[in-house]
Amino acid sequence: MAKKNNIGRRPQGTPSTGRPRGTSAPVLEGDETLVDLVEVRDQGLDFFERNRNIIVFGAIAIALLVAGYFVYKTFVQIPAEKTAMAEMQQAQIQFERDSFNLALVNPGQGGLGFVDIVDQYGSTKAGNLANYYAAVSYLNVGKYEAALDYAKSFDASGTLLPAMKYGVIGDAESELGNMDAAISSYRSAVDAAGDNFVTAGYYLNKLGLLLRNQGKTTEALEAFKRLKTDYGQSPEAAQADKYISMLEMAN
Repeated sequence: MAKKNNIGRRPQGTPSTGRPRGTSAPVLEGDETLVDLVEVRDQGLDFFERNRNIIVFGAIAIALLVAGYFVYKTFVQIPAEKTAMAEMQQAQIQFERDSFNLALVNPGQGGLGFVDIVDQYGSTKAGNLANYYAAVSYLNVGKYEAALDYAKSFDASGTLLPAMKYGVIGDAESELGNMDAAISSYRSAVDAAGDNFVTAGYYLNKLGLLLRNQGKTTEALEAFKRLKTDYGQSPEAAQADKYISMLEMAN
């Protein structure tokens, strides 16, 4: 007898897709998946219903925060930045003239000094930069504590400003007699300068001179040798051989 064609039929031993017969009828895997999906949906709806207020108010709060940020940036921060830059121009002019006292508090022509720029616009980029200008100005008029405070308040970023910040701190600490702190700051200035041979060479030379003056001849010799080898293009490197010879004789 010819075999029946089984195409489209169930493989032997698999459950029927028809209505289950009796309580012991097997449950199809597809039916289990459908039940699971329904349960997940029902649980999700139940969670939303129980926490509707929290979810809605949370979404509103996030939307208000985002909107508030854009309103603040557009109508407060950006205008304040422009105003601070305009107010600081006259102080910068006095700074370039080495009129540091005027630059700090009374630059003239209605402009604000660096101290007032920091006080009124400290949250802006211009206000932050005014910290550095104020630090250098106070350093030049001999008020080293104030110079140190403003330098430490300056939030330096980029590849040049961090080195300059540490350099000013080193100068102020040195003038205050805090030599170990000054040495540490000059080291930080050199490290922050990286491959910038002008800035790094300038502060490495200061570090070497200070170490020499403190009687730390071995460390000073290392500093001047590094100045010659790593930053030989810097203007200060021209004097390195002289100090190297002096320090080698002293050791």
